[in-house]
Amino acid sequence: MTQMADHPGPHRHNLLEDAHALVLGAAMCALGIHLLTSAGLITGQAAGLAVLISYAGDWPFGVVFFLVNIPFYALAFLRMGWRFVLKTAIGVTLLSVMAELAPFVLRLDYIHPAVAAFLAGATLGLGVLAMFRHGASLGGVGILAFYLQDRFGIRAGYVQLGFDAVLFAVAFTMLDPVLVGWSLLGAVIVNGIVAVNHRHDLYIGR
Repeated sequence: MTQMADHPGPHRHNLLEDAHALVLGAAMCALGIHLLTSAGLITGQAAGLAVLISYAGDWPFGVVFFLVNIPFYALAFLRMGWRFVLKTAIGVTLLSVMAELAPFVLRLDYIHPAVAAFLAGATLGLGVLAMFRHGASLGGVGILAFYLQDRFGIRAGYVQLGFDAVLFAVAFTMLDPVLVGWSLLGAVIVNGIVAVNHRHDLYIGR
């Protein structure tokens, strides 16, 4: 019987692979945000916090999202290193710009909240997963979740789901409860995708 070869070590992504993942991940997340805001919904994590603030103050999502993430870069630099900080900063900037441009290139006259929640959850989840698998995040709680998984093995999706529980509790006091309920469905889909798929026993690229 032929002995199985040892499992290869982690693959180090090259610059082109990282650039592809960051652009594609940011584009998918920008599409997800556009779907949500077109239906009056929110999402979780730092993006959800930025959406809530933008609704409350009528400020541009892209600007709020960029500013919300600035304090988290210190944690990222101290715990995750400059490569992670650089990739995350690029991802956050790309998403901020793409989200601001989305309404000018894709106009949605109507989308049912349930459909918006499902499609947004799927696109956001896959976009975040692309970022995580290339050593980046979309900032905020994603930085903490990424660190806790790498350091202690706590699933990133579960960490983000805990933060989202608090965020949505606040959202219920500010927005239509029915829309918040649909938003919660989208957040569960996002975190489910990350929790199931972002595992070192399934994927070891860096």
